[in-house]
Amino acid sequence: MKEFIPSTLYVGPDVSARQNILCALSFSGDKLLIIKESNDDPGTENIAAQLKRCLLDNNLDRVTIALESTSFYSVHIANYLSACDELMPFHPMVYCLNPKTTARYKETFVDMDKTDPLDALAIADFARAQKITTESWRGTRFLSLQRLTRYRLHIVDSIAREKVYMLDDIYLKFSELAVINNPAERPFSNRYSVTA
Repeated sequence: MKEFIPSTLYVGPDVSARQNILCALSFSGDKLLIIKESNDDPGTENIAAQLKRCLLDNNLDRVTIALESTSFYSVHIANYLSACDELMPFHPMVYCLNPKTTARYKETFVDMDKTDPLDALAIADFARAQKITTESWRGTRFLSLQRLTRYRLHIVDSIAREKVYMLDDIYLKFSELAVINNPAERPFSNRYSVTA
């Protein structure tokens, strides 16, 4: 994301389970918008409408949205804002950031007002300072593949754990099976086969 475009609105949503707090900055660092909305469909639609109004009022033609990847809370807003028809004329680029990188960046804000939404402002400024190194949000197709892959890994890990547990129980009952060295004397060629 090393692309300096002065006509870009930089948005930093601070996502939580109940609400989203957004701060939008211009290229020069001026706060153009601070929004608090609920983290649900109507709240996300209001966010998109207010972002569109801000883009039009300030003659901006691009929007970059950077948000921390917080479990599942950020998935819906990232999906909606990356594919929202209202924002499509402004070429929305949505980035999910590692919270560790933004936490380090937040530590540099020492002269902040207590009234400012620090997290949202820091995330927006992180994007404005061109610190993003990740790829942009790839949408629901990538998310589906990611979830399926993680689920398959979970199943494989569970099966491996159960095999070890089963072998421990077999060893407790038939401890001599482990010490048989001659393959001809082994009752089972494969301890994981159906026969065993």
